[in-house]
Amino acid sequence: MTKDKNTYINRELSWLQFNARVLQEAADENVPLIERLRFLGIFSNNLDEFFKVRYATVKRIDQAGKGGKSELGGIKAGELLEDITKIVIEQQSESLKILKSINRELENEKIHVIDETEIDEQHHDFIKNYFYQEVSPALVVIVLSEDVEIPSLKDSAAYLAVKMSHATNQDQFALIEISRAMDRFVVLPSKGDSNYIIMLDDLLRYCLNDIFNIFNYDSISAHMIKITRDGELDFDSDFSKSFIDKLSDSVKDRQVGEPVRFVYDKSINEDTLTFLMARMEIDSKDSIIPGGRYHNRRDYMDFPSLGRNDLLYNKIKPLPVKGLSFEQSIFKTIAKKDYLVYTPYHTFSYIVKFLREAALDPKVKTIKITIYRLAQISHVASSLINAAKNGKKVTVSIELRARFDEEANINYAEQMQDAGVNMLFGVTGLKVHCKMCVIERDEDNKLVRYGFISTGNFNESTAKVYTDFTLLTANSKILKDVNKVFGFFEVNYKIYRYKHIITSPHYTKSKLFALIDDEINNAKQGKPAYIKLKMNSISSYKMVDKLYEASRAGVKIQMIVRGLCCLVPGVEGMSENIEIISIIDKFLEHTRLFIFCNNDDSKIYISSADWMTRNIDNRVEVSCPIYDKDIKRELQHLYDICWNDNVKARWINETQDNRYRRNDLPKVRAQFDTYNYYLNNLEG
Repeated sequence: MTKDKNTYINRELSWLQFNARVLQEAADENVPLIERLRFLGIFSNNLDEFFKVRYATVKRIDQAGKGGKSELGGIKAGELLEDITKIVIEQQSESLKILKSINRELENEKIHVIDETEIDEQHHDFIKNYFYQEVSPALVVIVLSEDVEIPSLKDSAAYLAVKMSHATNQDQFALIEISRAMDRFVVLPSKGDSNYIIMLDDLLRYCLNDIFNIFNYDSISAHMIKITRDGELDFDSDFSKSFIDKLSDSVKDRQVGEPVRFVYDKSINEDTLTFLMARMEIDSKDSIIPGGRYHNRRDYMDFPSLGRNDLLYNKIKPLPVKGLSFEQSIFKTIAKKDYLVYTPYHTFSYIVKFLREAALDPKVKTIKITIYRLAQISHVASSLINAAKNGKKVTVSIELRARFDEEANINYAEQMQDAGVNMLFGVTGLKVHCKMCVIERDEDNKLVRYGFISTGNFNESTAKVYTDFTLLTANSKILKDVNKVFGFFEVNYKIYRYKHIITSPHYTKSKLFALIDDEINNAKQGKPAYIKLKMNSISSYKMVDKLYEASRAGVKIQMIVRGLCCLVPGVEGMSENIEIISIIDKFLEHTRLFIFCNNDDSKIYISSADWMTRNIDNRVEVSCPIYDKDIKRELQHLYDICWNDNVKARWINETQDNRYRRNDLPKVRAQFDTYNYYLNNLEG
């Protein structure tokens, strides 16, 4: 099948439509007001990462003189760069309209976000004192001149470009860095029942004369700019350096990588803009985007709540898992049957309890775990360190190249290594993305394994907002396979065979193809045949083509895809039996769940892998079969709740219009109904 615009949706353009769905949440008046601001922040943060990674990749393809059509779904790299810039300009414009609308609604709630022109006497004294006490000592100001080289601006940091004009002297330019170490939103003293907030940017504008009082000028102005740099890591070839040292140097170099996007306040003076672009060597191949007065709107993710819980989503209380108790040994409990933890509906504390118990139990001899991203203060890491101090043989495979978490992972790796943990730093040429743990416990002179396999990171912070499955199990067959994966980490050249789990990079494609082929054969024989998939993204053309083949054979396919989706559903003769929805809501949908009919004897897997080329061919991933009948029924039911969502689900279709899925059936809001399902199950 040829790769053209009619066969596949380009992954970059599809991703931009995913981010448009995030923007829809910011625009939705049914979403609590401060949560809408935070969705604006998520939209902006997503866009930053997109330019650092995906736009930068397409730019490199273009600079290499390659058309890139085969990799980019039938679009030339140069054309795609132009399409991206056009779409982003439109989305940025829409986000500014949404922000203005939200600010008006905040005023109705007596929350006033003021700028430097709206400061009264009461706030004047507070702001001046705040500036001199909190801001000025940490301020980074760069004075620019023609004969002094402009320093490299930090990736994704926001700067105020300052112009000082004098009637007889040459204009003087300067840059003020908006430090991320300081709060972007300064809460001012309230007046009566009204609250006031000023952005750090406007506070600095108000204090420009305090900053530049040694200069002689008639007028002064400040406009915001931001530069986004290529986020790819480049490793040097110095063999005397350790992998950690090379990675640390590479992370530092990322801050001065090639620019890929330049955003500026569209009201900036033309001569200021020309001066800056020339000095920073911004060219036409970079995405140059006129924006509003404020950039780095990702900071809206931390917009102060001011105690207004009525403008936030109600916090849910994570539920216990029926049958699991913190007052009993988790090993004794899961020795009897498997249990499923579904965060954030269930508490993540079960995973921490598992590791804490393993750290203290004299019968536990070894602990092996993979780590991709950890919380800033990680109870997982402290439990592993505790275990090592108690004499357990602890092995941690940590992925130091987890994008944008490299520095945090290096710090934790060094802490664990100092505590005596055996650290494994991935596999050459592959990222270790699987999420799993196995322990060995001495029971009557026999080593018995217990463990867990998850769809998400072992991170207490993200577990509060990411939906993820974790299977707690003592199934010896599954854990024997999991233990083999750790053997592969130790000896990379030894390729194991697995009887139960599905692993990348060696077996995922072939095993999934075999499962799909079974459905194709059953459909051709008139037997029940369906596939139900839930994942973050699908961009592997090979996997897409296989699903097209299944659709043409009559297999009914339902897909829930949160992010990018290169598959075009509902096309006659190609994909008429495929339907796809995307759910964006309060929590980030992160579970990967694969359900195959198997002639009404379903085969079900939870997985760390999306159906992307990188997950299938370039990473170590694990898909785990579910054998417990109760959990299989539970997962089927959870999938159906999501599939029936008619409040927050959008159709993925050929037109990519993000149309909400609406019908006359009773309202189903998957995330709220999932919580109620577990709550009712506890009470039943």
